[in-house]
Amino acid sequence: MLTEDLIREKLKEVKYPGFSRDIASFGLIKQIWIEGSDVTVKLSLATKDAAIPDQIYRDARAVLDAIEGIGNVNVEFDIKDPPEPAAGGGAGQGLGTSSIPGIKKIIAVASGKGGVGKSTIAANLAVSLAKTGAKVGLCDCDLYGPSMALMFGSKAQLMANDKNEILPIDAHGIKVISMGFMLGDDAPAIVRGPLATRYVQQFLRQCAWGDLDYLVLDLPPGTGDIQLTIVQTVSLDGAVIVTTPQEVALIDARKAVTMFQKVNVSILGIVENMAWFECDHGTRYPIFGEGGGKVEAARLGVPLLGQIPIDIATRDRADKGQPVALENAEENAISGAFHQITQSVMAAVEA
Repeated sequence: MLTEDLIREKLKEVKYPGFSRDIASFGLIKQIWIEGSDVTVKLSLATKDAAIPDQIYRDARAVLDAIEGIGNVNVEFDIKDPPEPAAGGGAGQGLGTSSIPGIKKIIAVASGKGGVGKSTIAANLAVSLAKTGAKVGLCDCDLYGPSMALMFGSKAQLMANDKNEILPIDAHGIKVISMGFMLGDDAPAIVRGPLATRYVQQFLRQCAWGDLDYLVLDLPPGTGDIQLTIVQTVSLDGAVIVTTPQEVALIDARKAVTMFQKVNVSILGIVENMAWFECDHGTRYPIFGEGGGKVEAARLGVPLLGQIPIDIATRDRADKGQPVALENAEENAISGAFHQITQSVMAAVEA
């Protein structure tokens, strides 16, 4: 027997294009009518991308037509233009996005999968930005695998001011906030999706950031609830995509790129991490493949911001809370590479 609950449950199999979240949890299902064996579903969307309702229509029809005994299926759409960002916001135009008071530019660092060194890139980007004289903040949005407390060498605990705002930790001249400052090294963050997104919102909007030129967001890997919440509620000035050269990482990097494109967030470029390993005698070994980031950047029509090799000293400095970008760029090639990436990012968000 056809019921509204059955129809709604089947529609949970339909993902919003570019995201891992389904259209039911996204709140797109407005009405369901059942007349005998015929079903009509009304969906509400806020988008200017015609490809999104087309894809949802095809996927919804596919799952509903597969229901035994169903008759005619009609999928209707109420499509509206998405709200523009608040004045002074960035390029991102997700649903309901707005800027954060006092912060001029917000840059997301993202990846499609874990283990590609995204947090290393985010930490050194923040350090490099600060070395230009800019006021910089860094928000570790990866609640389940926070690493910024270690990377910035601080065991401080988060405190609040008299306005009940979270006070970020000052490390290497950067305002840093991370779940790592709230939990011990062995304590996991055991929170469900809705609570996780609430924590991230508090980190972003109930934090005493003060006046910043740049806020760098270290996003968790993938395209889940936290990423979706951020792109829907914060006006991003652009995203940096981190990948390693091999195809298995590039496949997931494309998903991250697609996610940002669906909500009109500019892709500032791709950073290819772990590009090669260089022995003491100077020979380079492309352990994870060669040139994958460059090829992918060209395919997507975005800049290859830079290539960072596997480097023992860089890893060692991260473990000791001393990001390699703190080194003199003229004396340390890896630090120099990060500073070149930073110059490109700055130029892109100011363009």
